[in-house]
Amino acid sequence: MKTIAVYHNKGGVGKTTTVVHLAATLAKKGYRVLIIDLDSQANTTYATGLVRFADEESDDIRDRNVSHLLESRTLSIAEIARSSLYNTPPVSVVPAHITIMAKERSIADTSPSHIRLRTKLKDVRDFYDYVLIDTPPSLNIFAKIALITADYLIIPSDMKPFANQGLNNVRHFIEEINEDRESRSIPPLTVLGVLPSKVPTNPKYLEFTFPQRREVVTSKYGFPVLQSYIGQREIISKTLDREVTVGNLELPDPRSIFDYEAQNTGDKQMLMTAVEEFNFLANEVVHLTND
Repeated sequence: MKTIAVYHNKGGVGKTTTVVHLAATLAKKGYRVLIIDLDSQANTTYATGLVRFADEESDDIRDRNVSHLLESRTLSIAEIARSSLYNTPPVSVVPAHITIMAKERSIADTSPSHIRLRTKLKDVRDFYDYVLIDTPPSLNIFAKIALITADYLIIPSDMKPFANQGLNNVRHFIEEINEDRESRSIPPLTVLGVLPSKVPTNPKYLEFTFPQRREVVTSKYGFPVLQSYIGQREIISKTLDREVTVGNLELPDPRSIFDYEAQNTGDKQMLMTAVEEFNFLANEVVHLTND
């Protein structure tokens, strides 16, 4: 079982998109996948189709989510994980809820909570091939838990100056995490690389600007850059923003890039390209985690 955190302390760089579509791609290839949502915004929980309620009374995630897994000594991943609704075949998901934000202080103050997720994953190591952890765009306790838990790290970045500057924070955070891991006799976190995401598809940009920005990430910030990249295409977010009408209600009904039915030729072409890019990414991840 390979556990991969997807993290950048800057928001809007494609973390959730990377997690949900990479998970779907790995599942299509026959791998058994578990997603853990550690972001209080719960975007990955939405994107995997687990939010299908219209009011608070119907909210079945509030009392059964990742925060309970972190707080409890005995509650298992099997008791919390749910089957996703956005992809065929489905993946397993440990959901998040906005209420976990209020529990940040208590979890931060309880040392066993920091290592509890990593410990509990040992109990399911024979059930999953890949675990993908979505993270908050911050340096908070949930990001720390994700990086203590994971064996590998992918850093999505749109490669723009602000995101690149944020890589300094990421590097220092990794150094802090590795000190913590060493004190617990855990090997250091392996950085698979920065994943260029939301990359403009303009041919001139790809030919001239993009190579320069890739080189800056390595030379100035010291991170490897993955060979894969994910282009900036509206269709990728459109698949996850899909809604369905139930009575008088519009409910979230997201789809992976594999399960979304495009209605026009342009969207179909963009979907095909997105599938190719995520297939390339999945193959690269499998290669790097099996070396």
